[in-house]
Amino acid sequence: MATATPLVLVHGHPFDHTMWNPQLDTFSDDRRVLAPDLRGYGTPPYASPVTRFEQFAENIEALLDASGIETCVLAGLSMGGQIAMDCCRRFPGRIRGLVLADTFPAAETPEGVRVRHEMADRLLREGMRGYADEVLEKMVAPYAAPEVKAHVHRMMTATDPRGAAAALRARAARPDYRELLTRLTVPALVVVGADDTYTPVADAQAMHAALPDSALHVVEGAAHLPNLERPAEFDAALGAFLVEVDSRS
Repeated sequence: MATATPLVLVHGHPFDHTMWNPQLDTFSDDRRVLAPDLRGYGTPPYASPVTRFEQFAENIEALLDASGIETCVLAGLSMGGQIAMDCCRRFPGRIRGLVLADTFPAAETPEGVRVRHEMADRLLREGMRGYADEVLEKMVAPYAAPEVKAHVHRMMTATDPRGAAAALRARAARPDYRELLTRLTVPALVVVGADDTYTPVADAQAMHAALPDSALHVVEGAAHLPNLERPAEFDAALGAFLVEVDSRS
């Protein structure tokens, strides 16, 4: 009988571990599931904010060590997906399966660097609420359920601006992971909301093409957070992938 591989869920920006509540409910009975608050996020924030993007992956590795987990399926959404890619760069031998949701692997463009630093300055100056109000219906689709919108808005406004700003600055300097993806041999699942404008379907298709052993799942009726907007469909795709990874162990 296949052993249930532990699952580690890495949240995006500017959220916290409750972003993964539906998946924690679905998968925790069958396997060990960890969904940490990233450094600088959560209430209260976990440790001091990052100064380097690599610190996120270092913290994930430390969490695996502290939890006695040798190998896992690593899933990340948006910034969390980029952190998952950095984990593949740092400790590939501990990752048995990779899930990349609504994310992209390229390094930041000069314009992107400028925008992230300007947003970091704004969050420190104004706080999170104005930003949260502006981007809510891009994070989730305008037609998303009211309770989903409320949850996402609540996570964003509860985030410490210092942690969010630090992550933006660190993320602006992250490396390019496109070549790394072509060298990964573990099974991978690429998921994207059909109506995601931050990381559109074309980005997911490019990652799927680059990964040697991957499947692509497009979630209809969802934008940037399909795990919250369409949890049943997201969990069905993730569950099938987990069964496949378990069967290979």
